[in-house]
Amino acid sequence: MFRLKQMAIDTLGEHVVFIHESTVRAGNLGFNPLDRARVVGRDHNGLEREVIGVLNFCRDSIVAADEIGLSDDAFRDFGVAEGAPVDASLSPAPGSVDLVRQKLNGRRLSQADFCEILRDVVARRYSKVELSMFVLACALKTLDREEMVSLTRAMIDTGQSIDFGSGPIADKHCIGGVPGNRTTMIVVPILVALGVKIPKTSSRAITSPAGTADTMALLAEVDLDTDELRRVVSEVGGCIAWGGAVHLAPADDMLITVERPMEIDTEVQMVASILSKKKTAGATHALIDIPVGATTKVRSIGDADRLGELFRVVAGEIGLSLDIVVTEADGPVGRGIGPRLEALDVLAVLQRAPDAPLDLREKSLYLAARLLEMVGGAGSGAGYRRAVEALDSGAAAAAFERIRDAQGRRELPPAAPHCATVAARYDGRIRAIDCLEIARVAKRAGAPAHASSGVRLLRIVGDVVRVGDPLFEVHAQSEGLLRDSCAYAEAHPEITRYGF
Repeated sequence: MFRLKQMAIDTLGEHVVFIHESTVRAGNLGFNPLDRARVVGRDHNGLEREVIGVLNFCRDSIVAADEIGLSDDAFRDFGVAEGAPVDASLSPAPGSVDLVRQKLNGRRLSQADFCEILRDVVARRYSKVELSMFVLACALKTLDREEMVSLTRAMIDTGQSIDFGSGPIADKHCIGGVPGNRTTMIVVPILVALGVKIPKTSSRAITSPAGTADTMALLAEVDLDTDELRRVVSEVGGCIAWGGAVHLAPADDMLITVERPMEIDTEVQMVASILSKKKTAGATHALIDIPVGATTKVRSIGDADRLGELFRVVAGEIGLSLDIVVTEADGPVGRGIGPRLEALDVLAVLQRAPDAPLDLREKSLYLAARLLEMVGGAGSGAGYRRAVEALDSGAAAAAFERIRDAQGRRELPPAAPHCATVAARYDGRIRAIDCLEIARVAKRAGAPAHASSGVRLLRIVGDVVRVGDPLFEVHAQSEGLLRDSCAYAEAHPEITRYGF
């Protein structure tokens, strides 16, 4: 028997079990690092509980010889008090892992197969290695349309759903790949100001310097549970919350923990992830923005049309009314790249500041107009005018402040302590800004982990510059991150492309 110890280690959702190496050797337990261990104990009611996790060996005093340690998530899910007696034994891999191997070998999976896999994923029975196997199986052995529908339904079935009652419930989503582009935080208050219900759940960054939830989290609480989300929407008509906190399609949130470091965001996972989140969040109508550009996720109109058709097919099968918008992207939208800098852009647009980024304003108005007309909030062709009225009258800004108050207002953190300017190395007109590379500059500066870090554009597509003119600022939390980010930018002058 062992004593239970909470390790207070964040393992990004993975259940990890810690044991002292000397105990394993002395007891001839037959454990090896990364084996799957089953820990059994009794809770305060005397009921037997178990948790299964990946085994890690310790060689120092972090775990005593008579202790079993559990990571934060494993300890919480176990539900047994620290110090309680527990036992440990080897545990086989869940049977659904065989289905993943079969997919890697080319077998088609049914909805029942996907449900079995995702139930084990949600129960945290998969290690990070096995999660990676599943993500790669879906990426390398492309899912056909029937499998995509099955995966989406399985994501819906393995989480909870929210019902906001009758009437059109609006939602929107951009597939990503364009830095800045915080249109959601402007579209939502515009629609709320016009009486459209829009309970928006957003993601945190996967491969980008910031997600909508990362940016909104600087202005308001986004970790709302289901009851809190219902309350906010009931009070003000909309919200901008983090989807992971309400366990909508939770399997997707688990998969993201391995997609992020691998920088994998395939069409299959994208469609299933986005539409399952829309459906479980109670949406009846959703707008999908597909940006197209030479350095975005989608590189051509043909690819955008094909992806849009996949969205339509799956949305039709799960009963979601969908509109697809294909937008051009020759560079970032807005000036800021990184949570704080993007939040400043959003506030500037909502507050009608003279220097507010025009591209962010106009794209937000266009998307709001399309969604308004889709849900019947404006007649055909009249959506743009109504959206402009809501924004320019200050009604949208007021709605945004009500959302912040209802969710729990936060004040912006201070600017990053270190800043440097990257200058133009050529004369000419800026034809494009590489979305992928400028995002990497922002990430090397520390975004989104450091909320104030990132990049602020000083010149945008269409501007004419001379050698030595400032192109963008790099904001960083430390001198080391600033040096690394600026060095990367200097080594990649093709970030800014010139021509007509």
